[in-house]
Amino acid sequence: MNILILGLGYSAGFFARAALARGWEVTGTVRSAEKAAELSREGIRTLVFGGFAVSSALGKAVAEADAVLVSVQPAEDGDPALGSLRAALAAAPNLRWIGYLSTIGVYGDQGGAWIDEAMPPAPTNARTRQRIAIEDAWLALGRESGKPVQIFRLSGIYGPGRNAIAKLREGKATRLIKPGQVFNRIHVDDIAGVLMASLAQPRDGAIYNVTDDEPGPPQDVITFAAELTGLAPPPEIPFEQAALSAMAASFYGESKRVSNALVKRELGYDFRYPTYREALRTMAAAGE
Repeated sequence: MNILILGLGYSAGFFARAALARGWEVTGTVRSAEKAAELSREGIRTLVFGGFAVSSALGKAVAEADAVLVSVQPAEDGDPALGSLRAALAAAPNLRWIGYLSTIGVYGDQGGAWIDEAMPPAPTNARTRQRIAIEDAWLALGRESGKPVQIFRLSGIYGPGRNAIAKLREGKATRLIKPGQVFNRIHVDDIAGVLMASLAQPRDGAIYNVTDDEPGPPQDVITFAAELTGLAPPPEIPFEQAALSAMAASFYGESKRVSNALVKRELGYDFRYPTYREALRTMAAAGE
C-alpha cells in the first residue's frame, strides 16, 4: 500500500512507522526542510509542504496514494491541506481511504457524562468550532468525490517521551484538584492501531472516538506514575489557586467520559493500552 501523510507530527509518525513495518510505501509532509531531512534519515520519504505551494513531488504523491492521513494543524482560514489539495485528492485514481485526525474537544463540556459518536458536537470556543467546520469540509469532499473519508476524534495523546513519567522527570508535572474533573487519554500506538483497522474496512463518512477505556482525574495519572517510578509527586493544588494558560484553562473547563465502543464493535479493535496503567508500566519497564 502507498500511504501519504499530510502533517507528519508526533502521532502520525507512529502510524508511519507501523506502515513501514508492514512493508508499505510511506511519504509524509512537514513544514521545514530541517524536519524533512531528519525524518528522511529514519527512512520516511518526507516532503516540505507549508500549506500553500504544492510541489511536483507532492502532486505525484497524491496521485499515487492508496490512502491519505491528514494531521495538519488548522490555519485561520481552515485546513491547509484541503485548501491546496482538494482537486488533486478528488482526482487521485487509486485513493480508497482518507483519514482526518480531529479531537474529542468538539463535544465540549458534558459535565462528566458518558457520550459516544451519536452526541452532537457542542464546541465551547473558536478552536473547536473550526475543527467541526474542517471535519464537515472533509466529509463533503468524500461525498462529492466518492473517496471514503473517516474522521478520528482523538482524546489526550500520550506516548514515549510525552507522558506522566517524562513530566515527573522533567519537573513539569502538576496535580491540580478540580472535583468531578475527568479526561480520556489515548496512547499513540493505539491511534496507529485504530487507523490500521479502519484501513482494512473503510466506511465513508465514519466518525470514530479514539480513546481509552477509563476516563479519570488527571492527578490520578501523575500519582500512579510517581508510585511506579519512586519519583516524588508534586503537591496537590486546588484548581481555583492554579495559574493556567488560556489553553490549559479551556481543557479544564470541559469534563466528559467518552466511549470507544464503536471502534471495538465496528473495527474489531483490541486496545493495546486500555488504560494509562498498562501504558505507564510498559514505558517504565522500557526505561522511560
